[in-house]
Amino acid sequence: MPSRSTLVEFVVYSGLLLVCGCGGRGQELGMRVTWTGAHATALREALGLTRARFSEKAGIALSTVRKWRALGDDITLSDKCVEIMVTMLDRATPEQRTRFAEATNALSHAHADTVEAQWLPGVWTTTTCGVAASLTREDLMFDRRRLNRALLGVVVGVQLLEPLERWLAETSMSTAPGRSRLGVGTPEITALENAARIFRAWDDQYGGGLRRKAVIGQIAEVNDLLGVQHPAEVRARLAGVMAQLAETAAMMSWDSGEQYRAQHYYALAVRAAREAEDRAFCAVVLAGMARQLLSLHRATDALEIIRLAQDYGAGYLTPRCEAMLYSREAWAYAKLDRTTAFRRTCDKAHSALAEADRMPDPHWITYFDASELTGTIGGRLLELARREPRFAGEAAENIAQAVALRDPARRRSAALDQLNMAEARMIEGEVEEACRVGHAALAVVEQTASDRVAKKLVRVYNRTEEFVKVRAVADLRERMRPLVAARA
Repeated sequence: MPSRSTLVEFVVYSGLLLVCGCGGRGQELGMRVTWTGAHATALREALGLTRARFSEKAGIALSTVRKWRALGDDITLSDKCVEIMVTMLDRATPEQRTRFAEATNALSHAHADTVEAQWLPGVWTTTTCGVAASLTREDLMFDRRRLNRALLGVVVGVQLLEPLERWLAETSMSTAPGRSRLGVGTPEITALENAARIFRAWDDQYGGGLRRKAVIGQIAEVNDLLGVQHPAEVRARLAGVMAQLAETAAMMSWDSGEQYRAQHYYALAVRAAREAEDRAFCAVVLAGMARQLLSLHRATDALEIIRLAQDYGAGYLTPRCEAMLYSREAWAYAKLDRTTAFRRTCDKAHSALAEADRMPDPHWITYFDASELTGTIGGRLLELARREPRFAGEAAENIAQAVALRDPARRRSAALDQLNMAEARMIEGEVEEACRVGHAALAVVEQTASDRVAKKLVRVYNRTEEFVKVRAVADLRERMRPLVAARA
């Protein structure tokens, strides 16, 4: 074992985990990562230990273990604690090492998703047509570059918020001059709008970006049409189609694990929605951008963008849109452990949704119904329950409502609901019920290629390790194992 004076690091490479000191051969093979609270928590979960049991086996205070879980990447372990972690890892089984390697790979990618990132040149300074042309050309024609750049990461902090807020506050936008040739008529635009709706419905149903390139090709086609001179009304409708297609491309890219690409399509959607003079849809797209940041544990940035969306859309939002924005705001508060603000904002979301039937909604917000709201709240309570198990029962109640109300055709959402329910029941100690729900969830999981579902599946699989000696859990894990291996 390295001495206490040596900074011990671990290296993940090709699914194997190597432990070495600085200057060791292992660091030449993979990415060097200093032990943080997030990595210690990943080790505990890979070993299948509760915080109390982990504390006991490691000889480390329970309060310290809890602090590691709460602070994650924001805390670095001392040399002494690193030595303890390395010793525990050295004594782990091959299966536990594999789980830890998968978890640390995910942490490494999440870290890569939030550092040294920059916008595609001209995102906020050139025309919408220029942004669309650059983004789709790069995405469709340079696959190898796309795979590499997917890991460069999303833009966060001041580099994200300042240009976005400044651009939204501008009183005018630059647009392409337009070529002089015959444009499109109303039937063609209607057909394009219908195609955008179909692609959106496909993503909502299946997830996983299965038709992502078809959507990107459609964006390129609409962008070509936007380069032609049109009356203002026609141009606004075309820009609206561009906005909807770009938002769908963003969701598909995110659900395929391409965070960098997703953020840039969200930016394109924001631009196009503003050019279409559709403040409400622009606010919805900003909320999507915030949701992506929440998944990357950038809650403070997400909260700022949600507030930008609420301000920009003020006076143009239906109650259903307002409810959705409140739900994202509550999500951010939960991530920040501000439970009082979380509950207050959840109440606002419920109140707004109760008023939703008093006016018609655009098709792109009708997905946000009672099942979506209760599922979102239940998921956030589940996140709180991972730190404080007393929230598990309330989480399960909300998720159960979502499961009962959810349209089964929305397979990705249904799979996430049921996997969340299984985890909530596990935390409660209701193991048999968790297994029953888990088997039902797997039937839905098999029908979606969603990266978000895959990550949730791995989390639930790791959670079951604590109850592996229970026969029902062993049977569930046996069924889960090939799905987890296929999506690792």
